[in-house]
Amino acid sequence: MSKIESNGRKILVLGGTGAMGVYLVPELAARGYEVKVISCDDVVSNNPLITYVKANGKDIDYLKELLKEGFDVIVDFLMYPGKEFNERYELLLQNTAHYFYLSTYRIYDGVEIPITETSPRLLDNSKDKDFLATDDYSLFKARGEDVLRNSRYNNWTIVRPAITYSKFRYQLVTLEAPVVVARTLKGLPIMLPEAALAVQATMSWAGDVAKMFSGLVLNPAAYSEAFTLATAEHHTWGEIAEYYKEIIGLNYIAVDKEDYLKIMGGTPGARYQLAYDRLFDRIVDNSKVLRVAGLKQKDFMPLKSGLEKELSALPKDTAWPDASAIWDRMDTYAAGNSEGQ
Repeated sequence: MSKIESNGRKILVLGGTGAMGVYLVPELAARGYEVKVISCDDVVSNNPLITYVKANGKDIDYLKELLKEGFDVIVDFLMYPGKEFNERYELLLQNTAHYFYLSTYRIYDGVEIPITETSPRLLDNSKDKDFLATDDYSLFKARGEDVLRNSRYNNWTIVRPAITYSKFRYQLVTLEAPVVVARTLKGLPIMLPEAALAVQATMSWAGDVAKMFSGLVLNPAAYSEAFTLATAEHHTWGEIAEYYKEIIGLNYIAVDKEDYLKIMGGTPGARYQLAYDRLFDRIVDNSKVLRVAGLKQKDFMPLKSGLEKELSALPKDTAWPDASAIWDRMDTYAAGNSEGQ
């Protein structure tokens, strides 16, 4: 492999070791950018164009010193609930030529299919006053978008990824890998809400999302615009569950929605994620990002192939984050279900 030379441009990635970052950072380096990643993880780079620093990127004093280094682009994966984004957006926008705000496809209401970048947002369209009074993920991301749109700056781009699967990140309805994969590998069943099984979902491979994202960097057509980063491929949650069954032997039990929410802990956040996202048909028109980033849908990884690729590379000694509370409730439900048969 020939050595990749720097193009002289520097990118700061705040929080770039998650599901998207593990593919985006090397993709940016492959395009010649010098990439500095700030995260709370210990990561060592063997790429001369990539530097990892363990630090708190939300510490404003630290951020002010960091930005003195001068970055052409800032990619911001950090979470800013409440008023946190209002307190730092100007600092970020004033210190770069191109700032990327990570939003989410969850901001969209479910009234329009397929989703386009102009589809109605929950923040603007929902009539659920209790929901709108919260700082739900879909709402604080949309509020952050509004901060940018109402600012005096135009050097920003909003990206709205759909569900993105990657190394150690595998979703199924609202469940994550520490339940979906870890329980399956132990030979234990999981519960899924029956109401979701016929609902259309969009899951994108992180490698494809990285290509979409990278194609927007310093792209004049991306400034002051929003993009949904997603494949156009879609499947029902039931079909996706069957993919997991074929690949790793998933055993699932379809349950009543309320029983599922109890298993998930019964929190308002779990209820809102299910009701205002996973029970919406999520089909994406990705023509805008394809056009601006210069990509084609046919070049993207098919979902089943991508899951097979990532799951086959999963280390056998993977240490999963603790999900014991959900495991306990699933074990209790499975035991009761077995006794009732």
